[in-house]
Amino acid sequence: MQDNSQWSKEISMIADIISKTPLEKTIKWGAEVFTFNNKNVVSYGGFKNYFTIWFYNGVFLKDKYNVLVNAQEGKTKSLRQWRFKSINEIDEKKIIEYINEAIEIEKKGLKIKADKFNPLPVPEILVKELNCNLKLKNSFEKLTPGKQKEYIIYIEEAKQETTKLKRIEKIKPMILQGIGLNDKYK
Repeated sequence: MQDNSQWSKEISMIADIISKTPLEKTIKWGAEVFTFNNKNVVSYGGFKNYFTIWFYNGVFLKDKYNVLVNAQEGKTKSLRQWRFKSINEIDEKKIIEYINEAIEIEKKGLKIKADKFNPLPVPEILVKELNCNLKLKNSFEKLTPGKQKEYIIYIEEAKQETTKLKRIEKIKPMILQGIGLNDKYK
């Protein structure tokens, strides 16, 4: 997420609109998140080319005005964004309508069913490293399947072998400590 200063006026308007709903403001992951019964409902932010409201369970919204987008098609399952490029696009009535629908979704407890966990194959480059360092191998095997998956994806996303090796060096201390790659965000 980019610095919100270019969108400060617009973000302030969005925050004011959200404050008119029964949602409670909390801080999560360093950002304002609005909850209902301790469940994340909406948040907002500014990016380089737009500012946005995102709905954590937006996949269930009817999207009557066809404004929602999936920010990361194929990755994001439930979250949906409503993007704005100017202050003139902010329509308080429509935003409150969507927020109220999102609250009803939370009341009903609608959730996307989590995919069945299928462990990923460990990349050969990591297998070699683990076989050369038994302490590292034992630590990796003690990690939860989810933490192992985070590391596997992190290594596999690198295109060049040198980058993969640098990433392995970077994560070794974390694996030895039993820390997941994304633990600091949880």
